Amino acid sequence: MIAKLASAVSAALVLAATTASATDLKLADFQPPSHFVVENVYKPMAESISAGTDGAVTVSIFMGGELGPGPAEQYNRAVDGVADIAFGLPGYTASNFPKTLLTELPGVIDAETGTAKVQDHTDMLAKEYRRVALLGLWNNAPNLLFTAEKPIRSLADLKGLKIRVPSRNAGLVVEAWGATPVSMPAPEIYNSMQTGVIDGAMIDATTLGAFKLAEVTNYITMGMDSTISSFFLIMNRDSFEDLTDDQQKVVLDAGRQAALDGNKAWLGIADKALEGFEATEGKEVIVLSDEAAAEFNAASAPVVEKVIADADAAGLEASAYVDALKAE
Repeated sequence: MIAKLASAVSAALVLAATTASATDLKLADFQPPSHFVVENVYKPMAESISAGTDGAVTVSIFMGGELGPGPAEQYNRAVDGVADIAFGLPGYTASNFPKTLLTELPGVIDAETGTAKVQDHTDMLAKEYRRVALLGLWNNAPNLLFTAEKPIRSLADLKGLKIRVPSRNAGLVVEAWGATPVSMPAPEIYNSMQTGVIDGAMIDATTLGAFKLAEVTNYITMGMDSTISSFFLIMNRDSFEDLTDDQQKVVLDAGRQAALDGNKAWLGIADKALEGFEATEGKEVIVLSDEAAAEFNAASAPVVEKVIADADAAGLEASAYVDALKAE
């Protein structure tokens, strides 16, 4: 009886010690708690990490800026350890990610295949993510032109309009199109369009629902070669190195799958959102004629060439990276 009791106590102590040593990773995202990324990306990733580590590593999800406000601060939150894992856009801190942001230039990647190719070549981005552990990189659906009042049917229609852009490179493209680029995080677009601070936004169609932009948008223009924004999941370097080698592999594998899941979710929801918008009375989706699209593409082509050339001149081996992404 005493031996059995001692054995039971010993087992309980082992279980308690295992529970006490479990690592819970805090994931920070500035998007609203209702955003589709929770069900489509974060929960599957968390389940995969927990299962792959026998519950030794778990993930807690903090949406809506719970771990601190400001989308542009996501990178620093991961670096400083405020969050163990952070979602963000490289374009919000563009100076840190000039090579990553080559992927958003028109024609560099395809929305359907870009994520897999980027994931296959993350070794070429090692210097940009040296302060964190890069878990996943994925692209959204192509950015479209949302406008509140003025339909955009030609390049001339954009002249003088203030258009929100997600990054510096996107701003250069919009500027080449004749508009005035305004840098702004996605959560600020709604009020800025509603109040006339901006005339429109360059952004993907998922935001029609995720950020309720369908309420302040009357026209969407598509058909030209546009930018494609990227998202990252990054991890605090110390938090990552505190894991065992096996646990690190599980987390990295889960991060890669999260990127593929994220791309699939963004593309699918963008298509549905666009269909719903077009079916709404008073809303219009404008698909540019071949001639009009050619004008847009001709205007942005020199920007693409210059950004890549400047990056090469800065020693980023940009052309080699772009060529790798474009290779079959």
